[in-house]
Amino acid sequence: MNKTILAHTLAIITVCIWGVTFVNTRYAVDSGLHPTELFVLRFAIAYLCIWLFTIVAKKRRSLWADSFKDELIFILLGITGGSAYFTMENFAVKYTLVDNVSFIVCTAPLITIILARLFTKGVKFSPRLMTGSIVALLGVAVVIFNGHFVLQINPKGDILALLAAVFWAIYSLVIKKVSNGRYDAVFITRKVFAYGILTALPIFFFDPWHVTWEMLAKPAVYGNIIYLGVVASFTCFVTWSWVIKTIGALKTSNYVYLNPCTTVLASAIALNEPMTILAIVGSALILSGVFLVNTAKLN
Repeated sequence: MNKTILAHTLAIITVCIWGVTFVNTRYAVDSGLHPTELFVLRFAIAYLCIWLFTIVAKKRRSLWADSFKDELIFILLGITGGSAYFTMENFAVKYTLVDNVSFIVCTAPLITIILARLFTKGVKFSPRLMTGSIVALLGVAVVIFNGHFVLQINPKGDILALLAAVFWAIYSLVIKKVSNGRYDAVFITRKVFAYGILTALPIFFFDPWHVTWEMLAKPAVYGNIIYLGVVASFTCFVTWSWVIKTIGALKTSNYVYLNPCTTVLASAIALNEPMTILAIVGSALILSGVFLVNTAKLN
């Protein structure tokens, strides 16, 4: 298979898996886990998995990057793609409507385009790219609000959701700086997991850890944690890093728009939530927008 085609295929599969994780997260949180505890547990499992893979596959085993500058970049990636992103998203849900959070977080690809235009030298993109992004975002709105949109602004929660989208956009752009051949996707992902966990730990000074072994013994908890750690984190972060390296941050980030499509489908199957005509129309708009984006010229 052509390398570029493989990258686009893996991007779609990865985002489809991430779309389903909202259902896994709901089961785990409803069973008593705090969102931050769930994040740390899934990243801890993913970190163990990636070390095992590193040893078996005889990948680079060093703890540190080649330079202090690169190490700082990895710390930034651990924050923007790990602790800050998940913390902002999880706490946003606490203060505002879930619909608001879902929609605002899906603006990350559009924010990525804007940041790339402002801060990346030599990046130019066509009206087709912007049109595709806006069409996809419109599709996201149709899928998420599903004809029941009620204007209810909650500044604290909405700002946190917007910050989560900004952090993911920064992560998508910054990761390109270390995906330059010196570090493979496995090493990059391992560093992201490590710094994601370390930078999340201070949160527990303000909100102490309360997970017990009895809580973890529940199938709805350990089953979903294992899935989130092994599949959604370990496997998907590795594939996402490789895809960004192969086709670039701008095109890769736009696949995030597909998230609501798989979330709606997973909810219909696992949670018995209805699939509506609007959800289908919105999904069609998302697919059309993503197609426009990935056939647009970036320079």
